[in-house]
Amino acid sequence: MKETYAKCVELFKALSDVNRLLIVEMLTGGELCACRILEKFNITQPTLSHHMKILCDSGLVKVRKQGKWTYYSISKEGRKKAVSLLRKLTAAKTDDVKICDLECEE
Repeated sequence: MKETYAKCVELFKALSDVNRLLIVEMLTGGELCACRILEKFNITQPTLSHHMKILCDSGLVKVRKQGKWTYYSISKEGRKKAVSLLRKLTAAKTDDVKICDLECEE
């Protein structure tokens, strides 16, 4: 059961930083090259890589490499899991949803 909670925490960790939240919002417009994301922030490339690793590890963002370029996009499966998790967490107690019923794992 702890593994299930750990995957849920990864998702919330990914969304609990202003820069990562802004990156997710940028990606709602479609796939972006890392260089385009970096242009919008006053951060270094290693810092962007750190943020993108957290987003990818959460399952919310997927990565695609093409030559020397790296592209990021919202994962459809990750988006479904995030929406499902929030719905279950915010369900009324009468809905009889237990935290251990959450499906955050991949």
